[in-house]
Amino acid sequence: MAGTPGTAGTSTAARLPNRRLLIAILIGVIPLSQFPIDVYTPAIPHMVRELDSTNALIQNSVSAYVLGMSLGLLPVGIIADARGRKPTLLVCLALLMLTSLGIAATSEVWLLLVLRFVQGIGGCACMVVIYAIAADTSRGPQLTSLSGWLGASWGLAPVIAPSIGGALVQFTSWRAIFVLVAVLAVIAGLVVWRLLPETLDPAKAAPIRPRAIGGVLAGALRQRLFVGLTLVFAVFATAQLLFGVVAPLLYENQLGIPPVAYGAFALLVGAANLAGELATGSLSTRIPARTLGFAGFAAFAVGTGILLVSGLTVGPDLLLITLGGMFVMLGCGALCPLAYGLALGLFDRNLGLVGGLTSAVCYLVVAVTMGAAAGLPDDSQTPLALVYVACVIVGALLLVLCLPKNARAPHATPA
Repeated sequence: MAGTPGTAGTSTAARLPNRRLLIAILIGVIPLSQFPIDVYTPAIPHMVRELDSTNALIQNSVSAYVLGMSLGLLPVGIIADARGRKPTLLVCLALLMLTSLGIAATSEVWLLLVLRFVQGIGGCACMVVIYAIAADTSRGPQLTSLSGWLGASWGLAPVIAPSIGGALVQFTSWRAIFVLVAVLAVIAGLVVWRLLPETLDPAKAAPIRPRAIGGVLAGALRQRLFVGLTLVFAVFATAQLLFGVVAPLLYENQLGIPPVAYGAFALLVGAANLAGELATGSLSTRIPARTLGFAGFAAFAVGTGILLVSGLTVGPDLLLITLGGMFVMLGCGALCPLAYGLALGLFDRNLGLVGGLTSAVCYLVVAVTMGAAAGLPDDSQTPLALVYVACVIVGALLLVLCLPKNARAPHATPA
């Protein structure tokens, strides 16, 4: 259950051997939840041809990963609350490594989809457990700031992953991309095993009791502020991931850009996303959450306008798609960690469970939206822009209702 702000993690933080080392580990591990999504998007057209499949089916391999994440987040969060952060994270990193090697060896598209689903279960721990560790050791605006820095590291995946994947598929094979994911999971596992301390206070460990778990979930879902912030996170995370799936088809198929060159443009767009996350990390302790949130929303709305108008008037255009994507990603980068940090900051117990609930709702929305979007026409940026218009409408309503006036962050309240 939730308690008072400023108390969670105090005794735990006091016994941590090195906070800077802890934060460095968190920042290094969290991109592995997102990296398996973005790193192979430049290879989607090649995978369609090699696996003798369709654009929609290969795009749905992204949805399969996201669905695995969304369904794994709650169980992984519950286990992390009961058994500890470190062992839970190690088991999931091992699962991420094994499934990545399986994907690299497969030649069947249906097996690819199954393995991507299981891979998502392994990858989800790199988000939910990492944020639980952050909430174990930080509170209030400090937690929101740390959430921003974690979001910035998470945002490195859409920045650098497509360029790495584009180079690998250009000069080797798409299979090498998943071998790389496996290697990174092994490295992360070794670092966690050797250097990461256990941050879960034994006094706050939550045994796996279905009735108690149901009570915590029901209490969280009764808090309108928590639900609203979770939906803000879901809306703009969906927008962020959707661009990464649609963009390769626009750049490579419609504009004739080779994969390695697409990686360079993805690097530029991803840098805007990273800038938004860095802004949340550096400014959330100095300016009100409402101001920061609506600044990010304004950037997203501008990007949506550029994509919609250009799609309706000139069609696929390299400069306008890139410019619109940069503004969209700038807004998403600011809003996602802000909403996640504020939602998690409402609680000081059961942080793995609550973080899992927030992420599960988000990625269920992402999976459903991306599954539907896989059937949209990919001959221009207009269909993508129309989805973003819906995000603008829903996002504006949620932000008005959720972001507190004249306050830096909402205070923790009992669940």
